[in-house]
Amino acid sequence: MTRIIALIILLIPGAFAAYGVKLMRDMVFGIYQPPFTILWLQFIAGLILFLAGLAFIAGFILHRDRKRNKVQARFRLPDKEES
Repeated sequence: MTRIIALIILLIPGAFAAYGVKLMRDMVFGIYQPPFTILWLQFIAGLILFLAGLAFIAGFILHRDRKRNKVQARFRLPDKEES
């Protein structure tokens, strides 16, 4: 059950990233999408959606791999020393 929930959590930002790519592609071909009246604003919104979705997915994968200790040494969290 937890794997299905994790998949759903990853699908939502993935859909935002895909929509961001679509907005940027439509700007290149000069196709206006309904909420935007200016093409460069459409491109900026698409870029923000794409980068936010990509950052969320990358952070999710990095967090999971850190828990399983499967990252390079430079990505590992420093150990907390007990005083």
